[in-house]
Amino acid sequence: MRQVEVEQKLGRAAFADGPRLLADIGATHARFALQTAPGEYQAVRVLQCDDFTGIVPLLREYLSDHPGINLNHGALALANPVHGDYIRMTNRDWQFSTDEVRRELGLHTLLVVNDFTALAMAIPGFKPADLMQVGGGTPAANSVIGVLGPGTGLGCSGVIPTVDGFVTLGSEGGHMNFAPADEREYAILEYAWQTWSHVSNERLISGPGMEIIYRAIARRNGRQVRDLTSQQIIAGALKDNDALCLEVLECFSAMLGGAAANLAVTLGSFGGIFIGGGIVPRMGEWFRSSPFRARFEAKGRFSSYLAEIPTYVITTPNPAFYGVATILSEHLRGRSGANTLMERVQNLQHELTPAEQRVAQLVLEQPRLVLNEPIADIARLAEVSQPTVIRFCRSLGFTGLADFKLKFASSLTGAIPVRHSQVRNSDSTHDLSAKVIDNTVSAILKFRDQLDVRALDRAIALVAKAKKVEFYAMGNSRVVGLDGQHKFFRFRIPTASYGDSHLLTLAAGLLQPGDVVIAISNSGRLPELLEAVDTARAAGADVIAITTSQSPLAKKATVCLAVDHTEDSTSFLSMISRILQLLLIDILTVGISLDEQNKALVLERKGASQDSPRLLISHLDT
Repeated sequence: MRQVEVEQKLGRAAFADGPRLLADIGATHARFALQTAPGEYQAVRVLQCDDFTGIVPLLREYLSDHPGINLNHGALALANPVHGDYIRMTNRDWQFSTDEVRRELGLHTLLVVNDFTALAMAIPGFKPADLMQVGGGTPAANSVIGVLGPGTGLGCSGVIPTVDGFVTLGSEGGHMNFAPADEREYAILEYAWQTWSHVSNERLISGPGMEIIYRAIARRNGRQVRDLTSQQIIAGALKDNDALCLEVLECFSAMLGGAAANLAVTLGSFGGIFIGGGIVPRMGEWFRSSPFRARFEAKGRFSSYLAEIPTYVITTPNPAFYGVATILSEHLRGRSGANTLMERVQNLQHELTPAEQRVAQLVLEQPRLVLNEPIADIARLAEVSQPTVIRFCRSLGFTGLADFKLKFASSLTGAIPVRHSQVRNSDSTHDLSAKVIDNTVSAILKFRDQLDVRALDRAIALVAKAKKVEFYAMGNSRVVGLDGQHKFFRFRIPTASYGDSHLLTLAAGLLQPGDVVIAISNSGRLPELLEAVDTARAAGADVIAITTSQSPLAKKATVCLAVDHTEDSTSFLSMISRILQLLLIDILTVGISLDEQNKALVLERKGASQDSPRLLISHLDT
């Protein structure tokens, strides 16, 4: 596809917040794509890891092909254990902080997961055309799946089905001790022992491991050979019919069959064993008749147990993209407070009867009430009969209301539905309190996902070096300006707050280059505020606007920190947008506190006397 066509497709991304960056980074190759919609992957490119000094140059090289694309979210599958923020790669001399890379690229979200965790997460979505079955067996429904994949190393993982989806295992099972099954494999192990005191499955059942097997069998057979790569060995066996290369492939496949059988009995993988990685797919149809399946079933008393378990080779290109995209999608849904059961209710509404839809609407609007109230009250509030409530639960696959409540309660734990629940005249104090809190928290979570980190970085830089900061805010926003004035004084930045329409323009006329105005407005359309901002810009001052992104104030500002939560301030008293504005002031405050010139103020000695003022920021580890 031509580059112009690719860019046009990317510009029509189905995701509301634009395409998503996906990568599968191994020890040798790094594969990239931009996901434009569920199941749609564009601009696929493969880079050689040896050509780059670190993860950031690698990512920048790929992104340089798409300078006009605005990316907010990304996820990387990495051939490496992933624990916490800091990652030190075992197969490359690369180390990095995930959050620092995210900031470097200007992303809102960056996930890093183990590559076989990503591959495992992709498996439930594979179709028959994506797989090649080797041997017999039939997958059992809702059963554990095992994943094994020889490449530069030996990846290992598992997939466990749950009520609401799948859980993947983060495993380093490829490092289990290698166990020889015959005299030839014992000779290979002895050969490896000459170099390593510990020989794992990965040491032999991998690309580099195939090369060790080749040298070991050649020595055992009394042959002098030159070193070959795994690719050359596979080509020698399948294209040139070289006897030594064929013996290596047969030995390798049998070893892999033994490791796969061990994984199957360890996990109880009646959902199947899936072989990924870069080595086995190159063997193509030959692998069907290899010793793999015979060794897999050669388990003594457990041979019949393993004969029931199917084994597959994953043949679809770039399979990790599917898994890492799923992980990123679920993470973003989780951050927005959604949960599977609430989504199921919402998605099935159109399939319900009109009466059942009223029950569904009550569940979506007042989840706590549905959890706490008896069936009679639920039916009364939804204006339906009690049998209708039961039918609603059964339409969703539950045996009744008690079963629904049990699953619903667990799905709501730690999650808050991102939706606005209108307070009604009939609501109790408990219900209206819960709705006000839920509406605010939901808005905050949504606001977090929409933050423009680039704009925040620019705003923090402007304020950190400002000679003077003035807050311009009127009406309901004035309290936000006063809060900012109180906080910024603590950094010993000359600070003032103006909320009188007559003083705004007068104050703006006294500003100079190097001064900063923080203008705060829900609508961003107040004439007095806009006039003052024009005066400030004409005087050479910078303006940071905290307002809606499409307002006149946003367009006049040096930097806009957008608050796009919609509230009709002409008819209603603004409440939630004020909380979001205060949050932006807090973010600026913490960001400024990390600036070098302010560190001494924030990190004062804890031993200072009670009479001396101490500037401590509660979000920081002091």
